[in-house]
Amino acid sequence: MTAMNVKHAPIPASEQSAAGSKMKFSQIIADPVVRERWEKVRRWFFLRESTYDMTNRCNIRCDGCYYYEGEKQFTKENGRPGDWRALMESEKQRGITYVVLAGAEPSLVPELCQTCYDVIPLGSIASNGFKRLPERVGYKIHISVWGNDDTSRRIRNAKDLLAKQIDNYRSDPRAVWVYTFTRENIDEIYAVMEALAGNGCRATFNMFSAPVGYAGPLRHDAGSLARTREVMLDILAKYPEHVLYSPYNAVAHTHRLGLHDLYACSYPRMNPSTDIGLGRSFRQYRTDLTWDRGVACCVPDTDCPDCRHYAAGSAVVTARLYRHGSDPEAFRAWLDYVDTYLAVWVMGYEKGKNLLDRPTPPPGFGL
Repeated sequence: MTAMNVKHAPIPASEQSAAGSKMKFSQIIADPVVRERWEKVRRWFFLRESTYDMTNRCNIRCDGCYYYEGEKQFTKENGRPGDWRALMESEKQRGITYVVLAGAEPSLVPELCQTCYDVIPLGSIASNGFKRLPERVGYKIHISVWGNDDTSRRIRNAKDLLAKQIDNYRSDPRAVWVYTFTRENIDEIYAVMEALAGNGCRATFNMFSAPVGYAGPLRHDAGSLARTREVMLDILAKYPEHVLYSPYNAVAHTHRLGLHDLYACSYPRMNPSTDIGLGRSFRQYRTDLTWDRGVACCVPDTDCPDCRHYAAGSAVVTARLYRHGSDPEAFRAWLDYVDTYLAVWVMGYEKGKNLLDRPTPPPGFGL
């Protein structure tokens, strides 16, 4: 049975009665559907990531942009492919198996993206989608969407951006559109998703998380968080073949508490440990190929208490197996989250049907 053919597994009555209480992990994965999904995702536990700012140039300028909020925008740019190849070889030697190429717009330096891919072939690129990357760069490409075209003109200074993105990446298996919900654009997702689905494009969701010091109109409040969750679940139900998401993703990223308060953050910026996990391996390189542990994070310059980034959750939530592994409903939710993460970030990985079709709270918290 392929992943796409997995049927929704109702929680057995014996497990329903135990929901919220401790169960042995062996009991939970005794269900064949749960075990199959567990075996599917655990094959990818070897992934070890770091992120890399490829250039300090961009072909558009967005309100609330993380790259241009901090000091890294002033870093000298190293555009020498030989230096980047040496860095990638060094990263590979220290155990990095997955790279995230970002900041400011990687499509402006395709030769450097190619250099990275030639050494470490698992990874993703964060792009505004305005310029198409060559097919030979075989990373996942995350194409940022911040609302409809009117919104793009207003906050991104980009005309007809969605149409341009679709023209560039329609039918491209690398492409995933990442719709970032702000306080102002929540209901615009309906028109955007209609256009994407109509062109066979797949999308996932992100939450605007304010940069340090940002007090503008994009920042979420309690009302916008609740409305965003409602809309996410509605869109997921309407477009199950075109949206890479799960009900648990929606809960984790729209909760009144941010990811750090719900799960604690594993990135070096908030994690002093250098012994295991991201605290040991993660680095965030600037365009001059240097890094600073004190600011090392998946999206530097984010206001940590407000962090609900999809990129942060991909590492923070997936690393919390131990919190979800003693309750059958929580574990199904966690499997859906990890399955979503892998489908969004890994080329060739196909998401299965969500095992849990309703929201469930993070362990130890309410909805």
